[in-house]
Amino acid sequence: MSGITRINLWSGPRNISTALMYSFAQRLDTQVFDEPLYGFYLSNSTADEYHPGAVDIINTMENDGDEVMRTLSTLDDSPVYFFKNMTHHLLDLERDYLRNFVNVILTRNPVEMLPSFAKVIPQPTMRDVGYQLHIDLIHDLQAMNLPVIVVDSKNILLNPEEELTKLCEAIGIPFDDTMLSWEKGARSEDGIWAKHWYANVHNSTGFQPYKPKTEPFPKYLEPLLEECEACYRELHAFME
Repeated sequence: MSGITRINLWSGPRNISTALMYSFAQRLDTQVFDEPLYGFYLSNSTADEYHPGAVDIINTMENDGDEVMRTLSTLDDSPVYFFKNMTHHLLDLERDYLRNFVNVILTRNPVEMLPSFAKVIPQPTMRDVGYQLHIDLIHDLQAMNLPVIVVDSKNILLNPEEELTKLCEAIGIPFDDTMLSWEKGARSEDGIWAKHWYANVHNSTGFQPYKPKTEPFPKYLEPLLEECEACYRELHAFME
């Protein structure tokens, strides 16, 4: 099939990436895949020591990252593919694979993201949360003369239709208003880690209205926050 659009979403954790996957899954022209590089990441890093369900993930997924990327690059029975990925799952994989995809970076204000993530991973590091890796990925895309598309989770929550319309335009596909809502509950495409991370999206029927965080920011996360905020400001420059 010619004219296939393969979208790689490169997200940090707790960035509405699952909601965005559910959104794209509503399109009749699109197949979605949930974190296909997770097994590779866990089997080639120390993250298997603290990620919930790591053994089951490694045992049930393809752990060869090159094989995963080759497979994703050649799927051809759907007009559009949406691959939800975490940027830190890339590790040291050959970046030339990026040429086969439209690459979208999804970010979120770290003052809101870090406390949410720390509820599951209590001692997060910069490598866990992806902000510097997003910057590195942008530099890789620029070096390859590939488009840089950066989206902020907050903007989508504030105006889903407007932001998704702009995102689809940047990707090169028409916006479909079915992307704005979905049925409550799990999806068959969910990874086996869904029980640890997806409670909120399983209880949703669309993008939830944006609500600023009100609880105090954990003091022990402040050094990491300072690092992340510098990257977040740089990421925002690509949205202006």
